[in-house]
Amino acid sequence: MAVSMAVMLAIGLWGLDRGGMWGDESVTFQVAQRTVPQIWRLLHDVDAVHGLYYLFMHAVLTVHPSEVVLRLPSVCAATATAGLVAALGVRLAGPRVGLGAGVLYAITPMTGHYAQEGRSYALVAAGVAGATLLLVRAVDAGGARAWWPYGAVVALTCVLHELAVPVLGAHAVALALLRVPRRVWSGWGRAAGAAALLVLPLVWVSQGQAGQVAWLVSPGWDQVGRLARNFSPGPAGPVFWGALLLMAVGLRERRTAAVALPLLLVPPGILMTVSQVRPLYHDRYVLYALAGASLLVAAGAGRVARALGRVRFDGRRMRVGGRQVRALLGVTGVLALTVTFLNQLPVHRQDRLAAHRPDNLAGVSALAVSRMRPGDPVLFVPSVGRLAALAYPKGFQRARDIALRESAPRSGTLWGLEANPGELRRRLASVDRVWVVAERPALDPRRSPPDPVERTKLAVLAEEFTVREEHVRQERVRDDVLLRLYVRRGSQDAPSAEEPPRDGAEGRLPGVSAGAPVPVSPRPTVSRPAGVARFRFPPGRR
Repeated sequence: MAVSMAVMLAIGLWGLDRGGMWGDESVTFQVAQRTVPQIWRLLHDVDAVHGLYYLFMHAVLTVHPSEVVLRLPSVCAATATAGLVAALGVRLAGPRVGLGAGVLYAITPMTGHYAQEGRSYALVAAGVAGATLLLVRAVDAGGARAWWPYGAVVALTCVLHELAVPVLGAHAVALALLRVPRRVWSGWGRAAGAAALLVLPLVWVSQGQAGQVAWLVSPGWDQVGRLARNFSPGPAGPVFWGALLLMAVGLRERRTAAVALPLLLVPPGILMTVSQVRPLYHDRYVLYALAGASLLVAAGAGRVARALGRVRFDGRRMRVGGRQVRALLGVTGVLALTVTFLNQLPVHRQDRLAAHRPDNLAGVSALAVSRMRPGDPVLFVPSVGRLAALAYPKGFQRARDIALRESAPRSGTLWGLEANPGELRRRLASVDRVWVVAERPALDPRRSPPDPVERTKLAVLAEEFTVREEHVRQERVRDDVLLRLYVRRGSQDAPSAEEPPRDGAEGRLPGVSAGAPVPVSPRPTVSRPAGVARFRFPPGRR
């Protein structure tokens, strides 16, 4: 356990201060700093599924509100999960399998990604791993009292995120495969039923907020393949195929497979099936199932090692017995884990760049610091873009949010309430220049947003303004959030017909590397790291 936790802690702390939050992290950051009554008011209309997490982070950020502190709970949770996976492996198949499973979990890129994100998914994974270990202990103990710690952990985990509920299905399948007696089923049923009753109010409230995941689509076979790659310590090549082979061998370990295989397959299977009717699936929602893959791979490796450990070789000059073979296999296992990690080192390094997340709000704020004059109006298209100003207010403190009617904390919303279309037109009519913060697709003139306020923004910009300057951070990998200066047609600042929009130099924020602005260009095709979805307008907040 200690080795697995040390490896995970080192990976989690490495590059933790990457110099920029992305959209969902910024939501955690700004919501957690509100008062408890303000958080409670928000949960009535949005993000009820994250309510417990926000309250927990409210206490954490009270100590010191910073990006590192924001991510530390996820690092600690991932470290605990690696230890719990190791303990589960020890209980099911012995110390070597436990050590291998814990280290495999720690070095998998998907684990490292969510260990460094200020969201609840690493904490949910820790809860599921702890509940699974308590399940096995309760089965072995056989007493009724052993089930209540299990029920408490399961309930807490499901309240932390309701899409952890499918783990109850995984545990039911595990009990069936283990062929436990009726009294075990009775104890588990009472504990699971109590947990389900506790989470029902959250499920009922969150159903009214289902629009937050309207951006999800029904998963196909491509998503199954992606999940398989994300759950592997290597998404391609010999590491991937070797892991699949060892998982197949691990299925021969009956007790381990009975627990690990349902954990690996049942939660993703349930969510993918339900999502054919009502999309609810995303890789990050089933991060906790990754523990099953690590256990199966380690069990397969352990079975191979035991088979080779029985080899005897007698030659003229050398006699090699079981002890020497087992020592050699131990060294080989350590080398294999080291090579696997080194093989994925470029992925880990890339994942620690702020520009490799869906959007870098620190970069947007840096652009604002360098370009905006005191009192300049700024318009966020759509309004979710205001997250940059909420996360990094220093960059926008000299600007005037021309569309904002009521702030996010006071209105009980994530990014504030804006003026109605008529009022917005009057406000824009009073200015000759306005800065716009947006992703390039949001400014597509062919786009017709369903929100009348957003349609008004695009209409007024197209009818009354023209682009004077555009600034984009060159370092971007995934998105092109831009800062664009619009000036009123016919004003002295308006460019002539022959003059193209200008690019300007940008400044820096502490911890943010500088990047030169780039000219307007078509949206690039980019690769994405394992387990990460592109930021969307409006984003999903689950």
